[in-house]
Amino acid sequence: MNEKNIILTARVVSMVLTPFYLPVVGILAIFTFSYLSMFPWQAKLSYVFLVYAFTVLIPTLLIHLYRQYHGWTLIQLGQRERRMVPYVISILCYFTCFYIMNILHLPHMLTSILMVALIIQILCAIINVWWKISTHTAAIGGVTGSLIAFFTAFQLQSDVVALSYAHRFRVCR
Repeated sequence: MNEKNIILTARVVSMVLTPFYLPVVGILAIFTFSYLSMFPWQAKLSYVFLVYAFTVLIPTLLIHLYRQYHGWTLIQLGQRERRMVPYVISILCYFTCFYIMNILHLPHMLTSILMVALIIQILCAIINVWWKISTHTAAIGGVTGSLIAFFTAFQLQSDVVALSYAHRFRVCR
């Protein structure tokens, strides 16, 4: 691989693994690897679009407008006193998405991904008052931890169900 391809790959991976995209990645993983894969594709697409709109599209646009309104560059936006408004914008968007998902009575597994992302955003905003921390790492850890917890719980549930069926079958004999 030449240097140009390595840089392009790094940029694509960095773009996909930004804190804004990770709830979408988590939702897609749940739709792919859990019982929710049985949902109709239209429902899955609308849920993914809902999460995308409130965790990527709207916060990105609002933060961009905020930055342009003040005439700041991306580097200037990284200063401690200027970082808080983008956090508040993203927290409000994540909360709105979580609220809409609760109103629609979506499965707990989907809303939990948003709740974890929201809690991580709030904690990062509070910690960033004193120290600058990596929201990328926090978001990746949150989504990874959520997915591991869900898949571990489902594996345990499937083992219990399998054992109960085996026990019933044996008793019925």
